[in-house]
Amino acid sequence: MSQTSSRDFGDRAQAVVAFGGGHGLHASLSALRILVDDLTVDELAAIVTVADNGGSSGRLRREFDVLPPGDLRMALAALCGADDWGSTWAQVLQHRFAGDGEMKGHNLGNLLIVGLWELLGDHVTALDWVGKLLGAKGRVLPMALTPMDVTAFVRGLVPGDPDVLTLIRGQVEIATTGGVIDSIALEPADPPAAPEAIEAINRADYVFLGPGSWFTSVIPHLLVPALREALATTPARIVVVLNLAEQAGETGGFGPADHLAVLLEHAPELKVDTVLADESSVGAAGEAGLAELREAVAACGARLVLGDVSLGDGTPRHDPVKLAEAYSRIMSR
Repeated sequence: MSQTSSRDFGDRAQAVVAFGGGHGLHASLSALRILVDDLTVDELAAIVTVADNGGSSGRLRREFDVLPPGDLRMALAALCGADDWGSTWAQVLQHRFAGDGEMKGHNLGNLLIVGLWELLGDHVTALDWVGKLLGAKGRVLPMALTPMDVTAFVRGLVPGDPDVLTLIRGQVEIATTGGVIDSIALEPADPPAAPEAIEAINRADYVFLGPGSWFTSVIPHLLVPALREALATTPARIVVVLNLAEQAGETGGFGPADHLAVLLEHAPELKVDTVLADESSVGAAGEAGLAELREAVAACGARLVLGDVSLGDGTPRHDPVKLAEAYSRIMSR
């Protein structure tokens, strides 16, 4: 039997929190924005990974000693409305400078966010102001209020001794490792969480974890002690959204059940209500893969929902419209 909340949903619109970072969270938030428009969701918050150390975000982080803004920017862009105002500002936010000068590679949205952080001196207030400018259909919150690094113990990097564990530091370095990730941690180990993020989790009816880079965008949230405790005690129903395929560098050789297993290894107290997986992706793992996933889902007391949620263009990307339909079914049971 699946884990359930004692909260009475009735026919009302619901409060939702989505966790992740990068393109995976962008797809999930784009889906949830659709559900805000059709009044299925009336309160939406994104809690976003802030451990990026590469690209424009990494440069700004090192130069100004601030949170990396890139994943926060992508989340805000996903929440823009579908009208001319929203779509235009989403493009502005995502605009990346070309050329050969110092600005090359920077996103305009990253600069806007960092500028507001300097001006206002408060991460959450600044993000709220960017959201107001964009007409965002929800709120974007950082998973912690100080810059941090993800570290990982990785096997297979020592020639002749594949079981030796090597410590790797940095999101980019972990995402591109040639070894097999054994476990991850944060430095510092107890970064301060935004009070607004804890409040959002406590108010939520549903929490969505994933999709996204499993070790560097999804699991890090479970390593922030205050977030982990809030997730363990929230009355919200927790939905894990599995990736469509393994990701080179992070989850090479992983099947659907492996994604769920490693998530719960890092947070065994997490009470998962529902696991959402793409039917064709699970089918590609064969009957044995499906049976393994069903067994893993049942073992954690959750229910498995299979559906067509992929973009269908040959890439391992989720379709926001299909995701919205799947989320709506999950929340209307």
